[in-house]
Amino acid sequence: MIDLRALRNDPDRLRASQRARGEDEAVVDELLDLDERRRSALSAFESLRAEQKSFGKSVSKAQGDERQKLLDRAKELAQQVKEADAESQRLEQDLQTLLRTVPNIVEEGAPAGGEEDYVVLETVGAPPAFDFEPKDHLELGERLGAIDMERGAKVSGARFYFLTGVGAQLQMALLNLAMEQAIQAGFIPMIPPVLVKPESMEGTGFLGAHASEVYHLPEDDLYLVGTSEVPLASYHRDEIIDALPRRYVGWSSCFRREAGSYGKDTRGIIRVHQFDKVEMFSYCDPEDAHEEHLRLLNWEKEMLAKVELPYRVIDVAAGDLGTSAARKYDCEAWVPTQSRYRELTSTSNCTEFQARRLSVRHRDGEGRTRPVATLNGTLATTRWIVAILENHQQADGSVRVPEALRKYLGREVLEPVAR
Repeated sequence: MIDLRALRNDPDRLRASQRARGEDEAVVDELLDLDERRRSALSAFESLRAEQKSFGKSVSKAQGDERQKLLDRAKELAQQVKEADAESQRLEQDLQTLLRTVPNIVEEGAPAGGEEDYVVLETVGAPPAFDFEPKDHLELGERLGAIDMERGAKVSGARFYFLTGVGAQLQMALLNLAMEQAIQAGFIPMIPPVLVKPESMEGTGFLGAHASEVYHLPEDDLYLVGTSEVPLASYHRDEIIDALPRRYVGWSSCFRREAGSYGKDTRGIIRVHQFDKVEMFSYCDPEDAHEEHLRLLNWEKEMLAKVELPYRVIDVAAGDLGTSAARKYDCEAWVPTQSRYRELTSTSNCTEFQARRLSVRHRDGEGRTRPVATLNGTLATTRWIVAILENHQQADGSVRVPEALRKYLGREVLEPVAR
């Protein structure tokens, strides 16, 4: 949620942000107008209420006809106070409703534009040069006895799958490696709930433009999370955190409806309805948020290095940031059979946006309560299996296991199994 005081002082900052996102900047004037009318109505209400309190003392001292006149005036004043209060509350509600439609202010330096207007910041490692025709991750996974899409569809429908045998082991190895790295870096490990209340989902910004992506259980009024960012952001809702930074790492299953993705990535496990993920989450002082964001990115790069994948880092354009993020960096791994880079990690600096909606605060150096900044970053997901299988495949259909994963898998090579 936007800081109204900052908006009054520098409305052009939000205008520039809206332009960068490709959003309507007229909302800035609407907000300023509503805010001015709300404050005026509140002032009128408080003035009338003060008059009402003062007037009550005069009534108690009056007698006879004068008392009756004062009583009539008191009744009239009470009605005016009631109407002024209602108007003030109505404008407050209108302002809050409009505020919740406005995305976070983009951080200075983020590229303007839409999905294709990202900026490549660095490319790490070279795509593998095969002397054979590489197989895609699904063919490899089926030969390894690692992925079963056919039975996933039979049991649950399209975009569902079973990870079997070494596929299940590979995912557990990958996520355990991610948890181990995060814990060594000082993160507190968490297994969060994956069903959350509406205020948790809305507070993190997932019930706006992306509401169609979210699974909802109407009878219970609960939502299945698409990332453990949601429960981790809500963990300290309505609290004052006593020490910053506070870093958590969550391991959870995640669920996405993939609405609007019909026909996209229908083969294999790139775009699915359910997957597992290890997610970093940080609460920090807003003044430290930019540097904390770079730390999260470096932890992601460290993890990618451990599984020996070629990748690039992109600075995501403003129009592709989502509601809550002020800046986002994605790490995209090379997928040989697609001859392109695909997203494996994403880290977002949400500044104070989520914290204002969820009322998560800290005490500044002068003892005043202020919103914290919240940040998140992917450390590993099921999708990583795609890049690991394809980049480390060998001519006979086997897959070399990255050295960092061998202690979990107990082998150096994944071998095809007899059908």
